[in-house]
Amino acid sequence: MRIRLGYACITKTLNNITTSTPFTYSEYLKNRDFNKLDKIIKSNLEDLIKILKYNIKNNIHFYRMSSKIIPLATKEDVIFDYSIYKDYYNEIAKIIRNNNLRVDFHPDEFCVLNSVKKEVINSSIKILKYHYFLLNYFKIKDKLLILHIGSNAFGKENSIKRFINNFNRLPNYIKEIIAIENDDKIFNIIDCIKISEKIQCPIIFDYHHYICNNNGEKIVDFFPKVLKSWQNKTPKIHFSSPKSKLKKDFRSHNDYIDSDVFINFLRKISIYDKNIDIMIEAKKTDEAMFKLIRELKYKTDYKFIDDTTLII
Repeated sequence: MRIRLGYACITKTLNNITTSTPFTYSEYLKNRDFNKLDKIIKSNLEDLIKILKYNIKNNIHFYRMSSKIIPLATKEDVIFDYSIYKDYYNEIAKIIRNNNLRVDFHPDEFCVLNSVKKEVINSSIKILKYHYFLLNYFKIKDKLLILHIGSNAFGKENSIKRFINNFNRLPNYIKEIIAIENDDKIFNIIDCIKISEKIQCPIIFDYHHYICNNNGEKIVDFFPKVLKSWQNKTPKIHFSSPKSKLKKDFRSHNDYIDSDVFINFLRKISIYDKNIDIMIEAKKTDEAMFKLIRELKYKTDYKFIDDTTLII
């Protein structure tokens, strides 16, 4: 069973490197400063190239890209031709293709497909199309957008129905690349399985969200269905540790990963003998991932075939 570890968005190793330089809508409206926006977009794309090259040199095979690469991309009155950055897109596409990297996006909390507000739904569709646009420009074959189910307005069952109905109205090219993830408050892994079986999409199992939000289900009770949802593709899991055991901090991510809990989790899923990619969602991002790897090497006899890939 092969496990590959990855991280999300920001590298703590490279100083002053970010693909999400902030530029708010209110800032833009002050003087409609396209030159500043253009400069930020180029900087974000250049830093994405640097991060991808860093990942390659450190055998990091999959990575979540920031959704903020192109600020204000979904604002109707911020209109310009994004294809002018095709040289950047082509370089990024070449790096991803030549090194067989797995990259994806996780749209932020403003993407709520099951909202009761029409304007939020319309905005969410624009957000999804923006992410597809980037994945397409990066020439990514196995495109993936990760979504939470979203709002709980008028109760869970009605919210699930709205999600399914709105999902079914999406263009096919968007529907085909969506995966759903269990959350830490409302929609648990069993809810995601029920939804997945109706809309035929992969399930991202988030371990931290599972321990925050479950009805006593054991991993063995549902994990085979999670794996099945991916069909012939490599499943992806999110893993993080609570900030503390205190109730007010339990849902927050820790800086690092509890390696003992992680090892216990691997033991539970190893019976399925399925290659899996695990995204480390710690505050210290790649730093936390490499700290975890050092602890795994000390505490286990796992065989590491490169810096971030192990066999159990």
